[in-house]
Amino acid sequence: MDISSRTFPLILIFVLVGILLLQFVTSDKNTPMIDSETCELYLQDSQINAKKYLNEFNSKCLDFKNLNK
Repeated sequence: MDISSRTFPLILIFVLVGILLLQFVTSDKNTPMIDSETCELYLQDSQINAKKYLNEFNSKCLDFKNLNK
């Protein structure tokens, strides 16, 4: 299969779209996210569309914020 052929870009696009869809389908909605301002972990409540904080902090985020001071 030559890179300059017409089918190679189509196959590549389908493979990349398939990988993107697989990542979207397998992503867990209840994984903790990091608040960029406070470095606190939170869950996104899908019923009321609000953040539910876990009273835990990400140490890497805090270290990075301390370097920027």
